[in-house]
Amino acid sequence: MLTIDERHNIDSGAWFSSLSQGLQAAILARAYVRRLPDGTSLAARGQPAEDWIGVAKGAVRVSSVSLAGKQVALTYVEPGTWFGDIALFDGLPRTHDASAHGPTTLLVIRKPDFKELLAQHIELYEALLRLNCRRLRLMFNLIEDLNTKPLRARLAKQLLLLAKSYGIAQGEEIRIGLQLAQEDLAQLLGASRQRVNQELKELERDGVLRVEPTRLVVLSRDKLLAAAEK
Repeated sequence: MLTIDERHNIDSGAWFSSLSQGLQAAILARAYVRRLPDGTSLAARGQPAEDWIGVAKGAVRVSSVSLAGKQVALTYVEPGTWFGDIALFDGLPRTHDASAHGPTTLLVIRKPDFKELLAQHIELYEALLRLNCRRLRLMFNLIEDLNTKPLRARLAKQLLLLAKSYGIAQGEEIRIGLQLAQEDLAQLLGASRQRVNQELKELERDGVLRVEPTRLVVLSRDKLLAAAEK
């Protein structure tokens, strides 16, 4: 069973909450819960796709291997988000590696149950089409930012997204609950750790955030938003 907080994360997810109550109930009825420790592998590139997954707690690190053989993080799937449907649709192998980042709780729907949901609920086709359109828009925005915005603006935008997904309000401050090393941030931004470290120090000097050993704390969301728009 999901905890109250885990169920809230699923129910309040932007995509899942847009579904009819009947479809929500049908999805939950076919799902089983997996609780994973940090680092547990969920999928490997080239493997056949067997599951459709919703994140109820924690995060899933989606990564790939560089030409130099280094594992590189591409994104972190936050609570309330569903993924894995693309490979179930086209029947091709998984395109990336996926693993638990921190203690993670998942709702898992096996491939036959996913196909049954599609057959019984035509609403799911349209809902997944909207979901994948949103993914495409986000991907195009990311490519645009990478080619048009300086690193400081891209870093600020990434921190805003992390604060939205994992932010814990503490008075005027927002503590980002997802533990990321500067190397992890650098990989998300396609930059070196040294450059990201420099930008973080400048944001800290400007009173935008505070860098702690294992966490980042946003001191001024308005200042961070201004940095993201430059």
